[in-house]
Amino acid sequence: RKCLAEFGIITQCVAPTRVNDQYITNVLLKINAKLGGLNSLLQIETSPSIPLVSKVPTIILGMDVSHGSPGQSDIPSIAAVVSSREWPLVSKYRASVRSQSPKLEMIDGLFKPQGAQEDDGLIRELLVDFYTSTGKRKPDQVIIFRDGVSESQFTQVLNIELDQIIEACKFLDENWSPKFTLIVAQKNHHTKFFVPGSQNNVPPGTVVDNAVCHPRNNDFYMCAHAGMIGTTRPTHYHILHDEIGFSADDLQELVHSLSYVYQRSTTAISVVAPICYAHLAAAQVSQFIKFDEMSETSSSHGGHTSAGSAPVPELPRLHNKVRSSMFFC
Repeated sequence: RKCLAEFGIITQCVAPTRVNDQYITNVLLKINAKLGGLNSLLQIETSPSIPLVSKVPTIILGMDVSHGSPGQSDIPSIAAVVSSREWPLVSKYRASVRSQSPKLEMIDGLFKPQGAQEDDGLIRELLVDFYTSTGKRKPDQVIIFRDGVSESQFTQVLNIELDQIIEACKFLDENWSPKFTLIVAQKNHHTKFFVPGSQNNVPPGTVVDNAVCHPRNNDFYMCAHAGMIGTTRPTHYHILHDEIGFSADDLQELVHSLSYVYQRSTTAISVVAPICYAHLAAAQVSQFIKFDEMSETSSSHGGHTSAGSAPVPELPRLHNKVRSSMFFC
C-alpha cells in the first residue's frame, strides 16, 4: 500500500521455498511485465491482422468483482476493470480499482458524474489512458469481458453495467458513439469434454459451439489451455450484446488469441487474459484495506452488519507513476 499508493514504486514479493531456474524465470516474467516490458507478442498483433480489432481502434476491457470470504459480511467488495492500451496491441493492460458495498456483484463505480464536467468513474480513467497511449485516438469499438456473473444476472449486466459504460462514453464526448460487444465468461459450471476412446484431455484450442450450447443465446465453450492434471474444464463464453458484428469464427479466434497474451505464463491460460488481470488487480488492491478492517470492524460488529448500513471505505488512489503500469501482474 505504501509503495503503490504513496511512493509510486512497483513491488515484487519473492518468497521461494526452493530456488531453481523455473522459479527465477517466472519471477522475471512478472518483473518485466510490471516495469512495462513485454514478454511475448502475438504475430497477429505485430502484423496487425486480428479480425475486426486491428482495423479500427479497439479497447478491450476485463471486469471482475472480488468479495470477502463468506463469513465476513462487512468487508467491502473490490471491483476491478482492466483495459488494453497502445492499440493495435492486445498484450498491454492497465487497471482501475474501486471499493463498493459488501457482496454487491454489479459494479456501481463505472460512471460517477461530479457536476457538469467531472466524472470520477472507472471507465473515464481507462478511456483517457487509451486515448493518450494510442496517439490521440478514441476507441471506435469496445469489447467487454465480464467474469463472475451467473445466468440470472445477465439482464442486470446489460441494463446496469453496459448502460453505465455507454453513459460514461457519452459524458466524455456527446458526438462519439463507439460500438459495444459484451461477453460473459463462466468457469464454475459442470460441462466437461472428453476424447472418445482416449485417456487424454481434449487438445488445447478446442471449441464447442453447437449441440450442448444454449438453444437461443449466442454462446460457446472453449478449452484454450493444455490440461496437465485432471480433466480440463472449458470456459463458457456468452455473447450478450454484439454491435460490432463478429462472425462466430472471428470471435472465437479473438478469444483464443487473448488466452495467449497473459504475461505471467508462457502458455495459454483457461480464460482470456483481461479477466485474469482484473482478478489479480482486485486481489492485490483488496490487501490495502485488509489491515484497516481487522482493527476496526472485528471488535465492534462481530461480523453481523446489515448491508448498506456502514459507509464503504474508499480505496487510496494509486500513485501517478504506477497507475498505468501492470503493477498487478
